[in-house]
Amino acid sequence: MKIYDKLYIDGQWVESHANQMIDVINPATEEVAGRTALADKVDVDNAVQAARRAFNSWSRTSAEERADYISKLADALTKRVDEMTHTITTEMGTTLAFSREVQVEDPIDALAKHADRAALLDHEIEIGNATAVREPVGVCAFINPWNYPLHQMIGKVAPALAAGCTMVVKPSENTPLHAFLLAEAIDEIGLPAGVFNLVNGTGPEVGEPLCTHPEVDMVSFTGSTRAGVRISQAAAPTIKRVCLELGG
Repeated sequence: MKIYDKLYIDGQWVESHANQMIDVINPATEEVAGRTALADKVDVDNAVQAARRAFNSWSRTSAEERADYISKLADALTKRVDEMTHTITTEMGTTLAFSREVQVEDPIDALAKHADRAALLDHEIEIGNATAVREPVGVCAFINPWNYPLHQMIGKVAPALAAGCTMVVKPSENTPLHAFLLAEAIDEIGLPAGVFNLVNGTGPEVGEPLCTHPEVDMVSFTGSTRAGVRISQAAAPTIKRVCLELGG
């Protein structure tokens, strides 16, 4: 059984302010597959502030440097394919063969391809008398679903790293174990502190503070239409960019 009793904030494994744990249930056996720390709004604020501090320097790194970190992360995850496959199978219930190919190997392949896309930020586009310049959005909050956990997380994290954004990630509290493995890989490659932060918890305790936090510039959410509506409402007063994939 995997036990992760700390959150990953500002490049360190830290005790959660909430000081609570949650059981992760294997849906095939209904046994406890692991336990993880839960975050609260204090932990969210700490993570967002870390991401904000890291943004100025990370957003100014060269495309080559960002691409190198992405490639290193893909390599670090490749070394963990077996562990990640087993973890995702036990926390969300797909078969080992499906987990390996679709839930693990496909996301790693997608991550690796974003190394080349890091250079896109440096391209300017002339449109008539106008010049289009690409800039990183800023601090991003990524709220992820249970059914394609690593797949959807990489779909948010990879382009953010390529673009020079910093991030706070919230996995589904039903399937958080893979996210802690991802954080271990990120820590291993030495990604600058604050670029990636992991806070696990429920929508009301973690998702809501992320969506209302004034230092968050963008929210990306995959999940239910009901939750997507609430996220749009919560983000509106601070005029955040909101990207929603709903009702699948």
